[in-house]
Amino acid sequence: MKIHEYQAKKLLQEYGIPIPRGQIAKTYTEALQTAGKIGRGPFVLKAQIHAGGRGKAGGIKTASSGEDVGRMASEMLSKVLVTTQTGEEGKPVQTLLVEEVLEIGREIYLGIVIDRQKACPVILASSEGGVEIERLAREEPDKVITEAVDPCVGLRPFQANRIFYSLGIDQKLARQAMAIIIGLYRLFIEKDCSLAEINPLVITKEGSLVALDAKVTVDDNALFRHPETAALRDIGQENPLEVEAAKHNLNYIKLKGSVGCMVNGAGLAMATMDLIKLVGAEPANFLDVGGGATSQMVKEGFRILLYDKDVKMIFINIFGGILRCDTLAQGVVDAARELVIDMPIVVRLEGTNVEEGRRILAESGLTFTVATGLEDAAKKVGEIINGYKEGIR
Repeated sequence: MKIHEYQAKKLLQEYGIPIPRGQIAKTYTEALQTAGKIGRGPFVLKAQIHAGGRGKAGGIKTASSGEDVGRMASEMLSKVLVTTQTGEEGKPVQTLLVEEVLEIGREIYLGIVIDRQKACPVILASSEGGVEIERLAREEPDKVITEAVDPCVGLRPFQANRIFYSLGIDQKLARQAMAIIIGLYRLFIEKDCSLAEINPLVITKEGSLVALDAKVTVDDNALFRHPETAALRDIGQENPLEVEAAKHNLNYIKLKGSVGCMVNGAGLAMATMDLIKLVGAEPANFLDVGGGATSQMVKEGFRILLYDKDVKMIFINIFGGILRCDTLAQGVVDAARELVIDMPIVVRLEGTNVEEGRRILAESGLTFTVATGLEDAAKKVGEIINGYKEGIR
């Protein structure tokens, strides 16, 4: 689960990490009041969305006075911000973070992620802060410091000390820098994060360390342990179809293609998407209804596919095991009878109760294209998509 920058900074503050003076604003009036509390300008206004690249898209602006803060807040609030990470649909700006502007002497990157190959948290640090760490790691890997942490032992002081010295920070800041590194690690572990990042961690002209920007992502599977963190969720920043799918315990991720997929099992879902790309099409989603899905869950999944305006056809690929083919077929038929369907549906069923599933589809009175295997299914999907490309459909 992603959270906003201002929420991430509040967590940092709880762990003793300094942040700039500031406050959120949801209206023009609140923005002016916040500027007044901070005092003299300049001020920075930062759009709170779940995506990076805000600066280049006009989501971060500097105001020299309270009057400018009000004017800029009016322009930015309720705007849809399109960045390199949001896609063409963008993200709505409903909240601003109004902060003091600091005089920056130097920028540092500090972050923690899970290294899945080493099966442990890894601290990443770089003296080149304020840039995309992915690009830096790809283009200049020698500038990225990595420190793996044994989860059974935890972060040891000598490791934090090694990071500090590798960054070449002034010895006068040693105690504060060590506290920030250890505090960020504690936050990462105690809040069950998959990412905790400060970019940049700045050294001000006055000689102090401050977290100028922050990003925290919490593992969804651990939210039951952190109701206070779960309460920070902003569904207004999430895809509406993904939010609806989560209500029905469906694993759904929106993609940019035109073939809606319904599959049971993550492995089969990945293979299905490869199959779709193999015939020259693009998947519109990842939808795994799971092995224990009921006909009602299947029905809701089918409904979500139909609500996606990008979907031109639906491909249902089920290998019946725990989820029996007849259960899947009944759910699809129930959904199809309730909703207006104006697109082709290719169904491939194999496994438990497959003949009963095919019978339910055949006797439903509805039009389904039933494939006899993966090769046949791929052929049928390709023919339909090529028909759209050629203007036949």
